[in-house]
Amino acid sequence: QVQLVESGGGLVQAGGSLRLSCAASGSTLGRYYMAWFRQAPGKEREFVTGIRWSDGATFSTHSVNGRFTISRDNAKNTVYLQLNNLKPEDTAVYRCAAGTTLQAIQRGMADYWGQGTQVTVSS
Repeated sequence: QVQLVESGGGLVQAGGSLRLSCAASGSTLGRYYMAWFRQAPGKEREFVTGIRWSDGATFSTHSVNGRFTISRDNAKNTVYLQLNNLKPEDTAVYRCAAGTTLQAIQRGMADYWGQGTQVTVSS
């Protein structure tokens, strides 16, 4: 079992930055992929970016165009999502997830999910 708790969301003006955190507990993460998803009102959940815990390799989508960066801290068992140059269309609930295969997690079939943190970007 893996428990995931996100934090760091909030209200920010367009062009601003936020850093989201996802603290993991309950199991070692060496065999997991960790990922961030987002879901805007009225839209489907979207895979944003992922990281392979074992070696830190990252996997992102073109939709964030280099503005978002995922990283991990092994000592703290925490995954981060740095959001830069935020735009109003980035407004969404951001959730982290854990899974054992990249293909499955990119399709939203994660084994574990956090509860989410709201990011709101004003224009």
